[in-house]
Amino acid sequence: MKRLFGLILLVSSFMLNAQSNSELIKHYEAYYKQMKTQGDVQGIINGMTHLNLLSPSQARKDTLAYLYMSEGKYMQALNTIGIEKSTADSDIAVEVKALSLKSVKQPKLAIGFFEEMFARNPNALVAYELAELNLQTQKLAEAEKHITYGLANSKDDMKKAFYETQTPYEVSLKAAFMYINALVIYNKDTKTNIDAAVDVLDETLKMAPGFNLVQITKNELLRQKQVMQAQAAQAKK
Repeated sequence: MKRLFGLILLVSSFMLNAQSNSELIKHYEAYYKQMKTQGDVQGIINGMTHLNLLSPSQARKDTLAYLYMSEGKYMQALNTIGIEKSTADSDIAVEVKALSLKSVKQPKLAIGFFEEMFARNPNALVAYELAELNLQTQKLAEAEKHITYGLANSKDDMKKAFYETQTPYEVSLKAAFMYINALVIYNKDTKTNIDAAVDVLDETLKMAPGFNLVQITKNELLRQKQVMQAQAAQAKK
C-alpha cells in the first residue's frame, strides 16, 4: 500500500510539473508575441530566453543569437550559439557566427563562416566581406578572387555603407570593390605600387565622387610617396 501511495504521488508530481511547464510555455509565448507587437527588443530577447529554457530547440537558440547580433551584442550572440563549424548549422546560425566574429575583430575565424555563406548563396555582398577580410589577413590572392567576382556580379542597385564620417553614407557596391582592389594593389608592394593604386582610386572617385574614404586613402598614399621621394633625394646628397 505504501509503495502504491508513493507511486501515485510520483505520477501526480510529474503531471503537475508537465502542466506547470505547459502553462509557462504558453505564458512566455504570449509574452514574446506581445513584446514583438510593442517593438521591445529586450523583452523579445527575455521571452525567447525563457522559451528556450523551458523547451530548448536549435531554432530558438539561433533566433536568440540573431536577436543579440541585431542589437550589436556580438559576444552574447556568440556565447549563445558558439563558434564551432557544422554542416548542420542553419543559414541564420552561419550568418550570426560570420558577422559576430567579424565585429569582435576575429577575421581569421570569420572567413570560414563567410565562405560557408558564399557556398550556400553566392552573391556580391558576401564576396565583398570575403575580399575585405582576406585583405585584413593579407591573403591577397584570395581577396583578388572575390574582388573579380564582385566586380562582375555587382548590380546597379547594390550599395555599401561606410561610417568613418559623422554621417554614414552609401556608395555603389562596385565602387566599394574598386576601393578594395586599390588597397590590394598597394599591399602587394607598398613602395612601388602607390601610383597604380592611386590610379584605381581616381577611377573610383569618378564613379562615386562622394566616397570620402577613397579621398582619405588617396591623400595618405600621396603623402607616403612624397616622404619616399624626399628620403631618396636626401640619400643622394
